[in-house]
Amino acid sequence: MNQDSRIVALIVAGGSGSRAGGAIPKQYRRIGARAVIAHAYDALVAHPSIAAVHIVVGAGQEAWLDEALGERRPATITPGGATRRESVRAGIEAIAPIPPTHILIHDAARPFLPPAVIDRLIAALDRAPGAVPTLPIVDTLVRIDDAILGEGVAREGLGRVQTPQAFRFDAILAAHRDWPQTHEPTDDAQVARQAGLVVLAVLGDPMLEKITHEADLAAADAMLADAMTSRTGMGFDVHAFADGDHVMLCGLRIAHTHALAGHSDADVGLHAITDALLGTIADGDIGSHFPPSDPRWRGADSASFLRHAADLVAGQGGTIDHVDCTIICEAPKVGPHREAMRARVAEILDLPVGRVSIKATTTERLGFTGRGEGMAAQAVVTIRAPQS
Repeated sequence: MNQDSRIVALIVAGGSGSRAGGAIPKQYRRIGARAVIAHAYDALVAHPSIAAVHIVVGAGQEAWLDEALGERRPATITPGGATRRESVRAGIEAIAPIPPTHILIHDAARPFLPPAVIDRLIAALDRAPGAVPTLPIVDTLVRIDDAILGEGVAREGLGRVQTPQAFRFDAILAAHRDWPQTHEPTDDAQVARQAGLVVLAVLGDPMLEKITHEADLAAADAMLADAMTSRTGMGFDVHAFADGDHVMLCGLRIAHTHALAGHSDADVGLHAITDALLGTIADGDIGSHFPPSDPRWRGADSASFLRHAADLVAGQGGTIDHVDCTIICEAPKVGPHREAMRARVAEILDLPVGRVSIKATTTERLGFTGRGEGMAAQAVVTIRAPQS
């Protein structure tokens, strides 16, 4: 792959997911703290070779997608069609005005996507216009007629096809445009082969199993739990009072006799939580990511700092389990704003409100906070992340 290559990903999320049961399609159900599609999105966004992630959404599923993605922002969101082929076609046509060199087309119902599979697919596109991940078939195959076991089927040369399926963009776009309307393909590799394209098979991964039935969701939950280890990070932040008429606290603007001094908006609560999140993945502190000397962060909304830290956690496969933040001050009073603060932090981190705790305390008028010279906050965050 040369330096001028631009690789994008397209997540196909237009299915009804009826076989998995439940009130909403399977791609919007949760595994751990994140929706199925959010797991897939985060894995693709985190890969350094992928420049953008696009999504095709089913009719009437826009609200579910918005809730599942939270603060995530796909490059495009395109309405799907009546069939998977029509949905993929709509997605790649939406991308075509600014065409990438390569595209990975992925099913939203495959949440766990190892980076090594993406690496193998991208490398294969140097040798052929298409590549798909496959797994060898290890079980005995037989024919079944009216529940009666029949002859065995040789499994040599057979494989199980997974996604993402990778293609040179111009080639798969032309193949979809030329597909005959008389029947529907099983996947994009079939569309490519119909057009005469060579599609290589690369090694897939058992983690890429598709969520189809309710039991698959339970198995995915168990798999995620087994592969994760608990990590805890702690953060602390202090800001002095300055002239002003409000403070920013846990993402809320609260009227007060003073403001907090700082290069950004000086939100001690969000700063402490950000540092705690960075601590869970041992990735420095808020100052190393957003230096006070950098004019870009002058007056910046601290929610962007917290989202950045959350994205780094997600990029390492981590899931945020709980956030606990304590505000230390004499004034303003935190109690009247506590629930709104919890809701705002939960919104930024795409968490249920029940996983966010905001508390307040004083220092009994001792020290700089007791003298009303400023505010402080400390936070403890617990995540689950892949074992290293």
